[in-house]
Amino acid sequence: MVQLTLPKNSRMTKGKTWPKPEGANNLKKFSIYRWNPDDGENPRVDTYFVDLDSCGPMILDALIKIKNEIDPTLTFRRSCREGICGSCAMNIDGINTLACIYGMDEVKGDVRIYPLPHMPVVKDLIPDLTHFYAQHASIMPWLETKTNRPAKEWKQSIEDRKKLDGLYECVMCASCSTSCPSYWWNGDRYLGPAALLHAYRWIIDSRDEATGERLDDLEDPFKLYRCHTIMNCAKTCPKGLNPAEAIANIKKMMVERRA
Repeated sequence: MVQLTLPKNSRMTKGKTWPKPEGANNLKKFSIYRWNPDDGENPRVDTYFVDLDSCGPMILDALIKIKNEIDPTLTFRRSCREGICGSCAMNIDGINTLACIYGMDEVKGDVRIYPLPHMPVVKDLIPDLTHFYAQHASIMPWLETKTNRPAKEWKQSIEDRKKLDGLYECVMCASCSTSCPSYWWNGDRYLGPAALLHAYRWIIDSRDEATGERLDDLEDPFKLYRCHTIMNCAKTCPKGLNPAEAIANIKKMMVERRA
């Protein structure tokens, strides 16, 4: 019988439980994934207690409070605090989302926080998004034109502009791609929901003049067609977008241009 063993330093261990704040009566328990690549230790889960009476309402508020007042070694990304930059994406209570717009009142009981799944971890709650960003760059996320540049601007009708709604709002947080089993299995070749959503945004832009080239580039057994419409991407998107629909529309365009 084949015996499978976990790679070195991959087995989770129980971490440190930090003391409860004195005099606090409204406490919330946080179990947070910790891993430091420099100490050679296994990943662990540390436990913290946050006084909700002296903390903001969002998960990110609690993380900032923990880092500022309890454990300064806790590491995570954050920036805008408005759900715009996508920096603070992480797995909260089993859901990939943005910590800055996910309220503590949305979590029943204790809060469990891990980095985005199936991504290499840089440290603690920070995933390595190098490959994810490279895939985004590969779909040419810019306006590609061949005609002479107009004197002032590339004009677009109101109707054509509305076609971009539900696409341009993506903040590249990677919540959708890291929730997709097809991306887990084929992430080296399948572009994933986020990159394909952006690809469709440029494919249907009325000002873009490289539609054929964009579709040619996606005509690949893995880049596009590894999507099996599992719909995790649409379910988890913190911005309420539907990458699966965009991918389906690209597939439809592929069929129509062969007719």
